[in-house]
Amino acid sequence: MGDDSDWMKLPVDQKCEHKVWKARLNGYEEALKLFQRIDDKSPEWAKYQGIIKNFVTDSNSVAQLKGLEAVLAFVENAHMASRTVGEVLSGVVCKVFNQPKARAKELASDICLMYIEIEKADIVQEELIKGLENKNPKVVVACVETIRRALCEFGSKTVTLKPIVKVLPKLFESRERAVRHEAKLLAVEVYRWIRDSLRPPLQNINSVQLKELEEEWVKVPSSAPRQSRFLRSQQDLRAKFEEQQAVAGSDGDWEDVADSAPQVDPYELQDPVEILSKLPKDFFVKIEAKKWQERKEALEALEILAKHPKLDNGDYGDVVRALKRVIGKDTNVILVSLAAKCLAGLALGLRKNFGTYAGNVVPTILDKFKEKKPAVVQSLQEAIDAVFLTTTLQNLSEDMLAVMDNKNPSIKQQASLFLTRSIRLSTPSTLPKSLLKPLCAALLKQVNDPAPEVRDAAIKALGTAMKVAGEKAVNPFLADLDKLKVDKVRCVCVCVCIQLKSEVYIHLCQIHLNSKGKPGTEGGTGAKSKKPAETKEIVETELSVEVCDELAAAVLPASCVKMLDSSNWKERLASMEEFYQVAEQMDISVMPCQALVRMLAKKPGWKETNFQVMQLKLQVVAVVAQRGRFSTTSASVVLDALVEKMGDVKCGGKAKDALTAIGEACSLSWIAEQVVSLAFAQKNPKNQAETLNWLANAMKEFGFTGINVKAFINHVKTALGVSNPAIRAAAISLLGVMYLYMGASLRMFFEDEKAALLAQIDAEFEKMQGQTPPAPTRGSIKRTGGQEEGEEAKEEGGAGDIMDLLPRTDISDKITEDMVSKVGDKNWKIRKEGLNEVAAVLSEAKFIKPSVGDLPITLKGRLSDSNKILVQQTLSIMQQMAIAMGPALKQHVKTLGIPVITVLGDIKNTVRAAGMATLNSWVEQTGMKVWLEGEELSEELKRENPFLRQELLGWLAVHLPTMRSVPSDLMLCVPPLLGCLEDRNVDVRKRAQDVLPVFMMHLGFDKMNKATGKLKPASKDQVVAMLDKARDVMPAKSAGPAKAAPTKPVSSVHPAKALAAVGKKGKEEEDKSGPIFTMVPNGKDLRVKDEKSLKTLKWNFGSPRDEYVEQLKVQMAPCVAKWLQEELFHCDFQHHIKAINSMIECLEEEHEATVACLDLVLKWYTLRFFDTNTSVLMKALEYLKLLFLSLSKHNYHLSEQEANSFIPYLILKVGESKDVVRKDVRTIMGMLCKVYPASRMFPFLMEGTKSKNSKQRAECLEELGCLIGFYGMSVCQPTAAKSLKEIAVHIGDRDTSVRNTALNTMVTVYNVCGEQVYKLIGHLSEKDMSMLEERIKRSGKASTAPTPKQGEEKALPAHPNASLLQKPSNRQAEPSHVCPVGEFHLDLDLLEQLESDQTSVVLPDLVKHKLGDLLEPVIIPEPKLHPVPTHFDELHAGPSTINLVISQVASGDINTSMQALAQLFGVARLAREASMGVLKDLVQGLVTVLLDPRIEESQEGQQLIRSVNMLLRRVFEASDQTNILSALLVLLQDSLLSSAGSPKFSELIMKCLWRLIKFLPDTISSLTLDKILLDVHNFMKLFPKDRLRQLKTDMPHRTLQTLLHTLCRLAGPTILDHLSLIEDKSESELEAHLKRVVKSAKTDRETAHTVHSYTSSLFTGSLSLMTDGSTFSSRTL
Repeated sequence: MGDDSDWMKLPVDQKCEHKVWKARLNGYEEALKLFQRIDDKSPEWAKYQGIIKNFVTDSNSVAQLKGLEAVLAFVENAHMASRTVGEVLSGVVCKVFNQPKARAKELASDICLMYIEIEKADIVQEELIKGLENKNPKVVVACVETIRRALCEFGSKTVTLKPIVKVLPKLFESRERAVRHEAKLLAVEVYRWIRDSLRPPLQNINSVQLKELEEEWVKVPSSAPRQSRFLRSQQDLRAKFEEQQAVAGSDGDWEDVADSAPQVDPYELQDPVEILSKLPKDFFVKIEAKKWQERKEALEALEILAKHPKLDNGDYGDVVRALKRVIGKDTNVILVSLAAKCLAGLALGLRKNFGTYAGNVVPTILDKFKEKKPAVVQSLQEAIDAVFLTTTLQNLSEDMLAVMDNKNPSIKQQASLFLTRSIRLSTPSTLPKSLLKPLCAALLKQVNDPAPEVRDAAIKALGTAMKVAGEKAVNPFLADLDKLKVDKVRCVCVCVCIQLKSEVYIHLCQIHLNSKGKPGTEGGTGAKSKKPAETKEIVETELSVEVCDELAAAVLPASCVKMLDSSNWKERLASMEEFYQVAEQMDISVMPCQALVRMLAKKPGWKETNFQVMQLKLQVVAVVAQRGRFSTTSASVVLDALVEKMGDVKCGGKAKDALTAIGEACSLSWIAEQVVSLAFAQKNPKNQAETLNWLANAMKEFGFTGINVKAFINHVKTALGVSNPAIRAAAISLLGVMYLYMGASLRMFFEDEKAALLAQIDAEFEKMQGQTPPAPTRGSIKRTGGQEEGEEAKEEGGAGDIMDLLPRTDISDKITEDMVSKVGDKNWKIRKEGLNEVAAVLSEAKFIKPSVGDLPITLKGRLSDSNKILVQQTLSIMQQMAIAMGPALKQHVKTLGIPVITVLGDIKNTVRAAGMATLNSWVEQTGMKVWLEGEELSEELKRENPFLRQELLGWLAVHLPTMRSVPSDLMLCVPPLLGCLEDRNVDVRKRAQDVLPVFMMHLGFDKMNKATGKLKPASKDQVVAMLDKARDVMPAKSAGPAKAAPTKPVSSVHPAKALAAVGKKGKEEEDKSGPIFTMVPNGKDLRVKDEKSLKTLKWNFGSPRDEYVEQLKVQMAPCVAKWLQEELFHCDFQHHIKAINSMIECLEEEHEATVACLDLVLKWYTLRFFDTNTSVLMKALEYLKLLFLSLSKHNYHLSEQEANSFIPYLILKVGESKDVVRKDVRTIMGMLCKVYPASRMFPFLMEGTKSKNSKQRAECLEELGCLIGFYGMSVCQPTAAKSLKEIAVHIGDRDTSVRNTALNTMVTVYNVCGEQVYKLIGHLSEKDMSMLEERIKRSGKASTAPTPKQGEEKALPAHPNASLLQKPSNRQAEPSHVCPVGEFHLDLDLLEQLESDQTSVVLPDLVKHKLGDLLEPVIIPEPKLHPVPTHFDELHAGPSTINLVISQVASGDINTSMQALAQLFGVARLAREASMGVLKDLVQGLVTVLLDPRIEESQEGQQLIRSVNMLLRRVFEASDQTNILSALLVLLQDSLLSSAGSPKFSELIMKCLWRLIKFLPDTISSLTLDKILLDVHNFMKLFPKDRLRQLKTDMPHRTLQTLLHTLCRLAGPTILDHLSLIEDKSESELEAHLKRVVKSAKTDRETAHTVHSYTSSLFTGSLSLMTDGSTFSSRTL
């Protein structure tokens, strides 16, 4: 109690921090009361600001609960609560969301929402999304639930939806069911706010999940959602809402008070995709090729890339110009159409960013409208409409007016139609009188054009303009137009529907994405959605009779309208003839379809008694449906009448033609349901029978796409129950057609029918057996004219897709425990009763889902039942199960399918026959491939049961020849197969010999011959002889699986057997659309650990043995796609090439995944180095070049394990006899120096010099010389003396090339270290020494000895970053000619000399570019130099271009140099390519200019200082942050080392560092921490803590401390994982310092306070740079 009395006297804030949990609990309770009563401006709040995070992270759960209540009160009432959001929420996510108590989670969620209420929604959302990465699923679930609550209560204006939508697909992939459930609820909530805009981002999630979402989305109310909770800044809105709600009631209309959900464009939710780099390398070559096939290949590649909904901005000028050239000049209309589609894709993907190219392509497209082919015209229309959306009518008006005077009527017509569509998207403000006047004048000329289509298009454009701008604005221009044409214009004005650009964007994107080649989706999807995409635009409201009369009168002759209702049939006939002629010639754009078909209903209408008039009416309906924009609204007007005429002897044929035409316009799937419903609503049996007959024929013409199977089956069942035999016969005929598409599964729906009727149905099905569905000739196929679309539609009609449409039942709840216990009972009668119940459940369900509870395990036990009758009954149930479950049966193969093979070994023939029938029925549903995967099949074949072996081998002999490819696991069956060749049983031996050629067809002779190595010598000779015979009769590989045909008539067998005979084929196409590499968490680290602990073989061999290959195969299995695994380890080299091509294609897209399994990838390529096939080797080297280029680009460094398992085998290929191979290997070795330190490469090359291959020795020696020439003597490992002695040995080599290369290498060493080389190489024979001295003497004539300055520069590459330097392209160049590391240095003395002699140096003018805000305040004089012949854009040619240009900007005019540098660093791509060395020299030169006293004396000194400041700011912002930070650290290090350096220089460099440190929170993600910490390590190595304190100022020490503390705060404890580049980490002062910082940082508050104290002391001071008051701009430093 004494302790209690101590803490009870403490203040509340101290209690909250007490070590005793009871004290903290008491403190939290008192704090809660305090927070609820004190004023929000009270100074008391400040006491708790620093400790409030401890409330939520309390280790005691009881105290934590009370602390959460206190925090909620604090956030709600404290004025400074917003300052604590980050630290509190990080504690909430990590320490509260994982608690089991529901109350704690509820309070934590309330705290998050309260922070949102006080205007901190962005930080709250950021922390919650970070929490989604937590490994604890409880935390993830709580974060998702909180995000959903926030969105529900605050709405989509407060909670940003884009990051939420971005993480949704990943949440749906979670293994945790709770996470997936919460993700579904969140997706439903997001759908409430943005509706269909959510569909595109979720289109690639699991189909089952998507279906569940669709079902939930249907239930979402159609009313607009509204926020129920308001921010503090929205309290006036809240008060207004409450007032309005009090007046109008809770259900009142308050849309004007609370904002409804904003309209979200799906485009904004997409991430942009960069496609320019993914274009084929030879794209621009192929696009101009003479062969049209090559041009088409290039366009198809671009079309696939352009399918992405959102494209990253870039320079598309060359691509657009190429497409423009194809559209304008190519004579192949297919390519023109394809180019137009590409152009539309780019415009839709870039949107406003495409506007700069719009003016260039529109005239070309308009001119190409002279092409008359509909498919081309349609593509051009889509392209020009998409282009228009990126610009304005004002910008295109001149091009459109110019084309209006064209002589070609097609061009004039399409220009007017394009103008119509453009005006429809405009508003009165974007269609001013100044623009309207010239457009109307041009259109009025076309109104009187001789061509009717031109006149109609012009009238439509004028009517649309009148609708948008108003009659008052357009009427003055129509004064000279005759009344009839003015009436037509006004009629169009009434009918025009104004559209929004956003709606048109969505519509065009749907058309574009649903066409062939959509990225990320499967082939059938586009075809399925094509029809709705085409018909979506044709939606019209039902018009009144008066409006229809007015519209029809505007397009029909007056005499025609007048005589339609005449009592004289001849006049009605004449009127209809005229009506038919007008409709046949009328333009689609002005045809009022609904008005015309309603005119036909005028008295006597469809009760017409004269068959000639009635036939003409039906023909008019067909013509209007074929030629007009016929909607379902118009179709609904006439369908009833058409169905009534179906049974008419004279008019029935015309009625069917009209229905077919409407089906083409509105889709068969829609009209078929309407027609059948109308037919059976009538009582006329003739109409009903003819309707079914028409539908059967229509299915053959249109295909089965989109048909509602379930609804049609119900209608057919109704027809089968009718007493009229004609109707039943028509229904059975319709079933026969449906059987072609659905297969035997259709019969299961009619098993309950009477036996006589079922026999008729079976007879009809028997007629159709063996027939294939006809290719569709109508619908989308005919309209688009595309052969490929037709193939897609045909595939959709296949049985596999139809099976997916069938409703399936979940029977898992019906497989009860009682049933399972019965099946496993000891009494065979009870077991039989249980099996009967299982069969009854399957029969009742017909089609079932794969979830069947414990049924598979239960049935597996019965397959080994002692009662053979029960075994046969079990097999019968399994056949029934196969038909009922369909393709989903695949997941039960290993559990239940493989045990069926065991039954084949039964002694009774009847049991074996039943087992084989069951096996075949399963294979027909699952395909063979899944049976061959794994070891199960080989284990069964090893059983020494003659019945089992002969049945199994016979089964394999039947099914293997039909397979195109087999899994590699089939090789496991070869040893037992070879054993069967010597089996005692003659039948087994015969079956083994029969199946031998089939195995050889798939595996190859070599592999099977190799498998005989483990046989006894006597057996081996016999088996090898059999293999030789089998090779002679080996069959050719099948082009595809054979199509199974039923062996018996359906009507003569049991339904289950009949279905088994004609079920789904065994073909299974592998899905290759997913990623080829899979990221396994910590997979690489585990493999390294296993290798170190000797659990796996170390990758070290002279030639690869089988155990290495098998080990690699096992390791790669979880990391690569299954199909790629088979290709990688296939015995045929062609498959290896395919695999490499796939890896090349996915290299950039799957860079992270490739790096995750890089060690395995490199090991696989080392195996290829031992292949004898040159094609594979060259393809492998091609991939490796691209791989190391990508790794270098992403600043990746090879680990020791990766290097050790790859580099030694690469060096083996240096000695390859083929020059082309050696060249590629040398290139790869040059690239290796960018991702692996040169000093570590050196020992590998030294080992390569010991090879017996003279070419390898010579190449390795040459590489050693290059390394020493570039990186100096420090690259020699382990010591220079030991290395040089080994190199010098080769001076006496027998081979001439080796001797010369060794001598050249020693000359390189001499050029680096001078006479010291003789001491290093030690004793040489007299002959070798004389050769070396002679070679050095001769080389001295060509190159002078290095000066001390050069020697210093040679020492620079010892810096770790020196490994990033590139090797020279000319490998024969002498080392003394190698350029120094510093490629640019601003020498002020040289500048002064050049200024005094302007004529001595003549440099070209730089091309000028707009620099924007960068150089606006600075007036830079014009450089008086000659123009440069090369365009600036060509500077993008290569990665080292910026280094080259910077080295050439040392102009005699300093302003010219400044301007050139500003332009270079204004191009983001170039700026990021600047290396660390270049940036170091550049900053050094600029700071030196600032410190030059002569600058102040000049007239333009202040202006020049401002320019330098702004340029430095641009360099800091645009450069690679890792490189610039490294450059500044090296500069600071050099300035402190130099005794002659100015203290002011060091001060300025430190201030530059402070600026970069200040912005580290924003740039930390782009930093390569390993490189930064390596530079800090080198700095601390040169300047230990004691030496730093000896300096005159402590600022360098404080600067370094600030940098490290900031990095620790931002990276956390993980910063210790970024010391991989430091060789001696244990001895590093840096590692010890970082560990101290991490340990001492007890809370994030303390760390933040530490950093704040440092940064405050650094940044609060003046940033004065010049002694006379000149300063860096505050925006710069």
